[in-house]
Amino acid sequence: MSPITTHVLDTSSGRPAAGVPISLAKLGSDGTWQELANGITDDDGRIKDLLPSDHPLATGIYRMTFATETYFASQAVKGFYPMVPVIFDLQSPATHYHIPLLLSPFGYSTYRGS
Repeated sequence: MSPITTHVLDTSSGRPAAGVPISLAKLGSDGTWQELANGITDDDGRIKDLLPSDHPLATGIYRMTFATETYFASQAVKGFYPMVPVIFDLQSPATHYHIPLLLSPFGYSTYRGS
C-alpha cells in the first residue's frame, strides 16, 4: 500500500466520490512544489496506490490537491471550490499517512486518518 493514501466522501450524497483527480506534491527547499504523484479516486472514493509501497518518504511539507471541479462537473453540480489543496507537515516518514476529504458543493473538511 502507498505510504500516503486518501478517501473522498461526498457528504451531499452520502456516497464515495469516485473520479476525483488528485495530485501529491512536496515543497522543495527552494520554495517550489515538486509533483510526486497523481491519480483518480476509484468507485469507493479511494486511491490506495498513489505512491509505490516502497517509495521512501522524507520529512517536510506536502500538498494533496483535490480537483473538485472535475468531480462536481461529472455530477452535473456547480460547486463553490474548484480545487481543495490540503497542506500537511510530514514528520515521521516511516508512518502511514491517510488524508481523507469530506466534500460537499459548498464546503469541505479534512483530518489525519488512520
